[in-house]
Amino acid sequence: MTAAALAQSAAPAAKPAALASRATSMDGKVFVGYQGWATPLRQEDGARWVHYGNRGEFKPGFVCVEMWPDTSDLGDDEKIPTDFRHQDGRVATVFDPQNAKTVNRHFAWMKQYGIDGAFLQRFVNPAASPKQRPELDRVLDNVRAASRENAVEWGLMYDLSGVRASEIFSKVSDDWKRLAGEAKIRADARYIHHRGKPVMVLWGIGLRDRPSPKEYLSLVEFLKNDPTYGGNTVILGVPFYWRSGQRDAVDDPSLKEIILAADVIAPWPVGRYANPEGATRLAKSEREPDAQWAAAHQRDYLPGIFPGFSWHNLMLTRGSTNAFNQIPRLGGKFLWTQAISSQRAGARMLYVAMFDEIDEGTAIFKVSNDPPIGETPFLTYEGLPADHYLWLTGQIGKMLRGEIPATDEMPKR
Repeated sequence: MTAAALAQSAAPAAKPAALASRATSMDGKVFVGYQGWATPLRQEDGARWVHYGNRGEFKPGFVCVEMWPDTSDLGDDEKIPTDFRHQDGRVATVFDPQNAKTVNRHFAWMKQYGIDGAFLQRFVNPAASPKQRPELDRVLDNVRAASRENAVEWGLMYDLSGVRASEIFSKVSDDWKRLAGEAKIRADARYIHHRGKPVMVLWGIGLRDRPSPKEYLSLVEFLKNDPTYGGNTVILGVPFYWRSGQRDAVDDPSLKEIILAADVIAPWPVGRYANPEGATRLAKSEREPDAQWAAAHQRDYLPGIFPGFSWHNLMLTRGSTNAFNQIPRLGGKFLWTQAISSQRAGARMLYVAMFDEIDEGTAIFKVSNDPPIGETPFLTYEGLPADHYLWLTGQIGKMLRGEIPATDEMPKR
């Protein structure tokens, strides 16, 4: 099927939030990305400190995370001891998303603070590996159970990083057949729907270091039109400058062709601006035209926002020096400004990157203000409560739905 024919098969644009069914639409909702990839030292599957550290090591001076998770709410059976120590000498502990109890706790936080749902990141190459897949499947099973227990929506997002052009269709379609067919994930009561259909996200199309966008077209066709595994609303994670084909985006006409073949555009924002002024300026110059283009082409628009950014510790393990606290959070002002400016640009839904990504300093879940001491520095919430960004993300959802005023001033607790 050609891109033009595939575009004609797309459903009409979603109704405004006030008219849309909460069960079948993403309108008026705020979603988070859920990585579930930080794996502590364990014997299963041969994994050793994945994302906390690398090459089997996680110790003072050799750390891949920028923030230390707040584990004070966790039970003793959830806390993983480390070689790090707090100021008072206590052993510093981390969490394990392989533990169903912990993932359930994370989703309970989402429920408590009014976060509508989470997109579980599933990296395609590990999902295609019999050795690595069991870990991903355990996290997925935990997410499904936590979604059901807490009545919080969840959906699947395939991260296409590192996938060769020749393997794109086979790797994703084989895994999707297993999950949508055998595991029947789309039948989950809280699986995310939009335009009345279950969603499927393909992230990383059109970035400069990826295959040409045309290499993904047959996959989009399969996900939309296959009689057994199709019938999905397809969301594409694309570069921030996808319209112009500049900076982070390829200058390739097939990028817009595949966007027209899908249903929802989700530009990636992390690192594209570094302060509230930049976020406001680019909302006017990029997000507003994005939303207008989407509306004119009967597509929907899911802009991303992020609370801050830093990967000083991670990059040190790779032999590179980067600034610590590279994009400051400013107590939440940076995140709130992005949300407000996106809403004014025409956004009816938002994606917050990320719930639990402590390695790039974008996490919104509970982070410790009393991290371990020693040669490795850790970002904190600067004295704000550990749940501050969970609360603020919930307030952003209320703002989208008109339940609180959409003002420049951040809400007060």
